[in-house]
Formats: sequence, structure tokens, C-alpha cells
Amino acid sequence: MQHVLIIHEVENYEAWKKVFDAAATIRKEAGELSYQVLKFDSDANKIVHFSKWTSIANAKAFFESDRLVEIRKQAGVKAPEFMYLQLLEEGVL
Repeated sequence: MQHVLIIHEVENYEAWKKVFDAAATIRKEAGELSYQVLKFDSDANKIVHFSKWTSIANAKAFFESDRLVEIRKQAGVKAPEFMYLQLLEEGVL
């Protein structure tokens, strides 16, 4: 399984979330399979987007596209940090 971890600050969570939700169809079409959105305990506008993807190549193509650069601007995203990850192990305790 391929994962993407994105950490970024947003100008306003509610405004960001509206843009994020509106992009659900294009994220799915690009290969996103599932996601989690988390916030920092100390800062509601510091967001973590953790998602599963069909491939790292699909995720990179999507997140690095000009279309997504513009969407991030509209959503008020500040300096996103992307980490492309491959699952090594998973378990339940």
C-alpha cells in the first residue's frame, strides 16, 4: 500500500475543508483510496492529511500538478510538506 502524508498550515480550517471536500472527486479519480484529516493539538489550523493511494506515481502526479497548486492557493494552504511512503508493516494490538 502506498501512502502520502501532508503537513501544512492553513489560513482558516473551515475554508480549507470546503475546498478539500469539493476536490473529493478529482482526488478519487487521481487514485486516492482513503484519507484521514488530523489537526495539531495545539493549533487548529495546522493540518495533517494522511491518505492511501493506488501508487506513489499517481499521488505525485496529482499533488505536483498545476491544478493542485492553484487549488492549494484557493484553500489558503501555506508551505505544504509532502512525504510519499510505502507500507512496511501493519498490525492491531
